[in-house]
Amino acid sequence: MAITHTVVLITGAAGFIGRRLSKSLLDRGCNVRCMVRESIAGVPDAAEVVRADMLAPSSLARALEGIDSVYYLVHSMAGGRAGFERRDREAAGNFVRAADRAGVRRVIYLGGLGETGDTLSEHLKSRREVAGILASGRFATTFLRAAVIIGAGGASFEMVRALVNRLPVMITPRWVSTRCQPIAVDDVIAYLSGCLEDERTAGRTFDIGGPEVLTYREMMERFARIAGRTIYILPVPVLTPKLSSYWVGLITPVSPSVSMPLIEGLSNEVVCRENAIRELIPLSLTPYDEAVRRALAESKR
Repeated sequence: MAITHTVVLITGAAGFIGRRLSKSLLDRGCNVRCMVRESIAGVPDAAEVVRADMLAPSSLARALEGIDSVYYLVHSMAGGRAGFERRDREAAGNFVRAADRAGVRRVIYLGGLGETGDTLSEHLKSRREVAGILASGRFATTFLRAAVIIGAGGASFEMVRALVNRLPVMITPRWVSTRCQPIAVDDVIAYLSGCLEDERTAGRTFDIGGPEVLTYREMMERFARIAGRTIYILPVPVLTPKLSSYWVGLITPVSPSVSMPLIEGLSNEVVCRENAIRELIPLSLTPYDEAVRRALAESKR
């Protein structure tokens, strides 16, 4: 498929990933329609903008009119902690019905690693449920499962930065020893863009991660070193992820409705179990330290 001859819809276009993806696709010559609920801050001027809301089904027909492929980048955590799973479920269901009526051919969904097993956090359970709902549509769904995404403005990055800057001594639960495979936001955008261009990715699920597997403790310590900070991390066995989410919510600038579900999910290991996408979309993956340096530099601009 020549992406220059189709219109691609990016939902959640004003978000951390959506803004970057819109620019990347425009740079590749793609016709981009950006779906936003209210603010268009950060949406490229060259993109078409349509206002719609996944929780308002009547607004979706206009957004999906003439659309071949859709990036599904929305989630409901920013709307408040209570009931975000129900809102995610309702939004995904509304989208599937509207996309099927509109004749959408492909959907590319960015979810999270760690969505398997029986001891998932509410956030990861919701992400897995959304993936299942999208898979019920008549379109082909590509599902990318990412771990922690390193980039300025991303919730995970901003939480780590605030902890490193404001807490030289951290008393943490056992999740600091959980393994993670962080990925640079530029690499995530490259994978998302590449999936649109490569039809072999249609209807498949891929794990995406960076070149290193680290514990959360290692991530924070290396972040501190790059940022010129000194931190001391003291793990204790009695502090649960749920309890630690409360003090993280107080310390970091990320909304508690977003930060607390993310922290509660840190006990789930998020490491790629397969690397099939590397054969289809070969990238020179960004090392963790370089991803942090880029994010810090961007945040200063």
